[in-house]
Amino acid sequence: MPDDGPPPREPRKPLGLATRRRAYLMMMGVCVLLIVLAWTLIWRYSITAAVVMSAVALCVPPFAAIVANAGPANRQ
Repeated sequence: MPDDGPPPREPRKPLGLATRRRAYLMMMGVCVLLIVLAWTLIWRYSITAAVVMSAVALCVPPFAAIVANAGPANRQ
């Protein structure tokens, strides 16, 4: 009896527009929060931590754009 392995996966459905929009807004909100906290509060205690937070905030927008545009073309 040959072992065929696991069954093939079903293709994933693309995320809906509302889900992508919510994820984008949450990611950009985190980005803004990181920048505001780093520049107003954290730098008083640790400049290194503020720079790291700013660097993380710098990397968030490209991923947010990828998530927002990951679905089918929006046809209106």
